Amino acid sequence: MVEKLQKLLENSYCPYSKFKVAAVVVTKDGKEFAGVNVENASFGATICAERSAIVNAVSNGYRKNDFASLFIMCDDDRVASPCFVCRQVIYEFFSDDATVVCMTRDGKLEKYLVKDLCPYPFGEENLK
Repeated sequence: MVEKLQKLLENSYCPYSKFKVAAVVVTKDGKEFAGVNVENASFGATICAERSAIVNAVSNGYRKNDFASLFIMCDDDRVASPCFVCRQVIYEFFSDDATVVCMTRDGKLEKYLVKDLCPYPFGEENLK
């Protein structure tokens, strides 16, 4: 997965932050869907790599709880974790015990469970 993410980083479009991020969602049936961060001069229109990968999988017919794991790599020497908008989307589609692996370009990594990244989730039960 490290080599796949390293190559995918090159597809990142980040002319403003210069902070490349790549992500791969692995579904429970073993399919992989890639995403990268895509920035925009209107910063609110920027999409993170994590959401890009999840939306790619959803666009291909996958739904809530079809996701097994998420791998994220940033082009930095420090491990970065998903922003809180991405954590909300991760919570929407992944089960609490799904794995999120965050890593650096050289493969240093940290593993989390969704329930640890999202300890105070907002879900459909909050809308009732």
